[in-house]
Amino acid sequence: MRQIRPLFAAILSAAVTISPCLFTGCTGSPDPDQPPDGSGETADWPVHARPHTAPSAAYRWLDIILEASARRVDRVGAKPTIISREMVIPCTAMFDAWACYDEKAVGTRFGGKLRRPTAERTDANREKAIAVAIVRCLENLFPEDLDWVREVARKNGLNLDDRSTDPSTPVGVGNAVAGAILDYRRTDGANQSGNDPGGNGTPYSDTTGYKPARAPGEVQDPDRWMPISFAHPDGRPGRFFPPALTPHWKNVKTVGLDSSDQFKLPGPPRADSPQMKKEVDECIEANATLSIRQKAIVEFMRDGPRSTGQSGHWLRFAQDVSRRDRHNLEQDVKLFFAVSAVAFDAFIACWEEKYRFDSSRPYWYVRWFYAGKTVKGYAGPCQGFKTIPAEEWHPYSPDSFVTPPFPGYPSGHATVSGASAKILELFTGSDDFKFVAKKVAGELTETGCTTFEMQAVEGVPAKDVAPTAEVELALPTFSAVAEMAAESRMLGGYHIRADNEDGLKLGRDLARFVWPRYRAYWEGTATVKD
Repeated sequence: MRQIRPLFAAILSAAVTISPCLFTGCTGSPDPDQPPDGSGETADWPVHARPHTAPSAAYRWLDIILEASARRVDRVGAKPTIISREMVIPCTAMFDAWACYDEKAVGTRFGGKLRRPTAERTDANREKAIAVAIVRCLENLFPEDLDWVREVARKNGLNLDDRSTDPSTPVGVGNAVAGAILDYRRTDGANQSGNDPGGNGTPYSDTTGYKPARAPGEVQDPDRWMPISFAHPDGRPGRFFPPALTPHWKNVKTVGLDSSDQFKLPGPPRADSPQMKKEVDECIEANATLSIRQKAIVEFMRDGPRSTGQSGHWLRFAQDVSRRDRHNLEQDVKLFFAVSAVAFDAFIACWEEKYRFDSSRPYWYVRWFYAGKTVKGYAGPCQGFKTIPAEEWHPYSPDSFVTPPFPGYPSGHATVSGASAKILELFTGSDDFKFVAKKVAGELTETGCTTFEMQAVEGVPAKDVAPTAEVELALPTFSAVAEMAAESRMLGGYHIRADNEDGLKLGRDLARFVWPRYRAYWEGTATVKD
């Protein structure tokens, strides 16, 4: 069986092993002791995602980019591939606008053609050009929030009626670089307009004609992805089957990769293999014995409420680095460009493999392996763990979002986290992170439940648990955080271990490949990509 990586094992409260309680339903209620992250070495570590007292203009505008994405997620739900594009476009515009005022950096669309003379290379010009470029991108990406975007622009002293592209002014620089990036991305394969050949007219609709191998219903082919029914998020009666998310994403133009398929994975174990049985059993056991700490880890890495996806989550980690290392404008522009780009590239590579293998999820594997039998598992909000029919097995997730609606292998969380963590390590020159994150376990899945209810076993409230669901998570290194993100997906019941291990490898491999290409833009040696 694949093993929990050493760095993450030091953080996790207890190793996940197959226990004799799995199918018999033990009546004990052992909640693993929570490690004292708030004492000893971690006592002096800063807290993740705290406000910045002296942010650069890039940092402030990244907050606005993240807020724009969160507002959309509030309305339509989290669509991580699309979110990554909503991040990389304005972060690239930020970089390209800044590059015009640097002595050697080159932009992604104009190269060095818009480079301004020394006399114009002032912080005021850089910041104005960045602001204009980002606002133009937000106008394009979030048309339903146009009033909000315009109010943001007004509060930042911008005149949206000025559409000059005269490069002798920062407004002209901002308009020019944003226009070039948006023109490039208009035909990048994402189908933002919905009008690409093969699409159905709605934004970001699939252009490949993908169809699930089997219709929703009984498990007919456990090796292939099948839709899962969700409850309506707004509480309406009935259920619905979300369609597969962006099967065409492998066709989207990358930033630093040569192609979406340059990194190949071996594929998941087959459903009829002993390895798959082991990994499914591990997932069932984890689901049946989640501690308060493990529930907090699952929800922390789901990045909610108001999720901005894995790309947004890792940009928040990048902001932590900015505060820790006291970044200036230049450092933040480079860092946010690199992290947004690698998350975007990682999603494209990940989606290539997801739809190549078209693999299933634990939700269906459990029903296939244990059809007609009972297992122990999460029983629902405030219900703890019970012996249940395998057909009722449920990830640690709300019924309105049972499991992400796309194939399992490899894990997107693992791929993007492995890639983003490696870029942060390469950018800073060290794997050290040393932050703590504060999380209330169950706030997304079991709102209003006591810890005694959350950890009940067979209807008996737990006794040996702390009365509070507040948890502090240690984030010692970038790689440990990536491994925590990957492990959280198995703990949550969304992925088997193979999805996570191979996703981490894919992300790390592609990050090592693209890093010199991203760096070449600020070193002035990059060429404009077709």
